[in-house]
Amino acid sequence: MAEFRWITMSLFLILMLQFTAAGQLFRSLTFRVGDDVTLSCENVIDDQNNCDSTVWLFSESRSTQAVVLVHLGKIVEEAKSDRLSFTENCSLVIKKVTDEGVGRYGCRQFRSVKQQGQDAVVELSVVTMTEHNDTDEVTLTCSVRTYERCTHTVKWLFQGQDVAEDDQHMRTSQSLCSASVTFLTSLYIYTSRYNFLKCAVTDGDRVQVFPFRSQSSGEKPGEDTTRATTVSTTVATATASATNDASTKGWWLRFFIVSVGLSVLIISVVAVNMWTRTKGENIHR
Repeated sequence: MAEFRWITMSLFLILMLQFTAAGQLFRSLTFRVGDDVTLSCENVIDDQNNCDSTVWLFSESRSTQAVVLVHLGKIVEEAKSDRLSFTENCSLVIKKVTDEGVGRYGCRQFRSVKQQGQDAVVELSVVTMTEHNDTDEVTLTCSVRTYERCTHTVKWLFQGQDVAEDDQHMRTSQSLCSASVTFLTSLYIYTSRYNFLKCAVTDGDRVQVFPFRSQSSGEKPGEDTTRATTVSTTVATATASATNDASTKGWWLRFFIVSVGLSVLIISVVAVNMWTRTKGENIHR
């Protein structure tokens, strides 16, 4: 019976693998490459057993047919991966999202092979940041990939403000859904140059600000922090070494002064003693 229900539902889904414009609970979300994404199902019906009435669909573009990711509470075999999981509250979780995760996701509810309520649709956009080094210059690029034609606005902020057009130290350029900023490497030391630069992505009336984190260098999240810590440790070690050297030199200087002072004192005592004896002998004569 369960197998028959599965086959019936599968055939029914084949006829419904598309997102209809009408009757949707729609949301648009933007995340950065490498982030963990949780897509909540906004139309979950009650009295489900392990989300056995829930189906998640995915479409990477309007020109492609939607595919089933979760079928009646279970991840389908074709969609299984280490980065995709399904929670108890019927949310879909994407671990360390990539550009391939961009698209439209739909949560659909079924009961007795009949759809219940509206589709809960999420359009997921992804922000990518890259770093390009060229001799004495660095160029940071922030771009957004979207499901449909991009309507996002992208720009770089320096210390929370737009980079001035007449700024002599930074050059910015913008194109559709992308922005770049170029500056001399000599202006900043180590990774501190990135602390002041953030990418602002505007989607409608919502603005999201992303601190710079490069994906092109192949570094794992946290490596910048590790590198900065290493630099700080090196500087601290060098400072401690210099302090120790200074302390050692100070000790030798004090030792030299004390030694010279003691020698002068001894010579003075001997000289006075000899002068006293000589004077006494002269008196007796």
